[in-house]
Amino acid sequence: MSETIRLGSNESVQVIPESEAQPLGPNTGLDGEGSDALKSNADWPLRDSEAMAKQLRAALDRLGVAPDSMDVAAEQFLIGVQRDDLEPLNAWVESASQQFDVLADLVKRLDADLLTTAQAMDPTGPDYAIVESMPAEMRSALRTWIGRELVRARYYDEALPIFAEVDPAVCPDAATLLFYRGACYHAQLKIKDALADLRRLLQRKDEIPARYARTAEMMVADIKPLKKDSLDEISRLMTDVTRRLDLGRADETTQEREQEIVDKLTKLIDKIEEEQQKQQQQQQQQQSASGNGGRSDGQASPMDDSRIAGANGQGDVDRKKIDDQNGWGNLPPAERQESLQQISRDLPTHYREAIEAYFRKLATQK
Repeated sequence: MSETIRLGSNESVQVIPESEAQPLGPNTGLDGEGSDALKSNADWPLRDSEAMAKQLRAALDRLGVAPDSMDVAAEQFLIGVQRDDLEPLNAWVESASQQFDVLADLVKRLDADLLTTAQAMDPTGPDYAIVESMPAEMRSALRTWIGRELVRARYYDEALPIFAEVDPAVCPDAATLLFYRGACYHAQLKIKDALADLRRLLQRKDEIPARYARTAEMMVADIKPLKKDSLDEISRLMTDVTRRLDLGRADETTQEREQEIVDKLTKLIDKIEEEQQKQQQQQQQQQSASGNGGRSDGQASPMDDSRIAGANGQGDVDRKKIDDQNGWGNLPPAERQESLQQISRDLPTHYREAIEAYFRKLATQK
């Protein structure tokens, strides 16, 4: 079954199933670099099923599992991947849990209540010490598996503490770690962290599944040009608030995001109003300077079509008084509508409704 990774405020891409993924061909991708250049720069290992089975045996060996049981677990993992077409990470965790009761108990609890069990495993949770006592390979695989499931369910806030510190050099399925952690950072607008993980993933773009490579390239191209306090950023924050409300969360974090949107919109409106006032002042100064017909030698020039003839005044105008009370709510209706059009001009239609809701909220507060 396919899944959806959201890119911008109104963009998403369908990610094809693992079983249908095919490696990318040579010299494909946004940057046009060849596979040899990328492979030489890769700083993380991409393990095949045999290498993952070897890691599984090593983890079970450190737990004191009998050699016969290790052989069973490794064989079960290889059958799951090669014959049953299971996702390698799922097969790894399942095979390990059948040989280690502590892991089996955690997996059972995760199947019953993913969110609550995952929260108990973050650095402040009661299960943190249990997870940290596992061998590094098993701990990394478990955290990557949980983090992936949380990202798929859009629980980005809970996913980050789970796999934020997982080392790709140790994780049995490093490609899955980098992809889903990068997607999580992307959704949270953590630009620097998102680019770091996604670019590391693309070091092996010719070797990883096509669904990872192509979606990662799209996420990099999507988030790299994002500017602070831009309309694009505001729309993404609105999307995040919508996600939180869809999950039934009207908590303090959601309210802080809503206030952040209001503050950024206020800043953007103030900037637009300031630019409009400067333009008006420049127009008034130009009109004042052209009071004699626009000629400094005393000779009259042809009258502009847009100016009324016969004015005998000196052209002086009263400077507009600007203070804290002359805000959005006090603008004339025509200017207010013009500002609204400028703000929402570059956004999708449904964001106009969100901006108008902001103005209604501002009017209510006043």
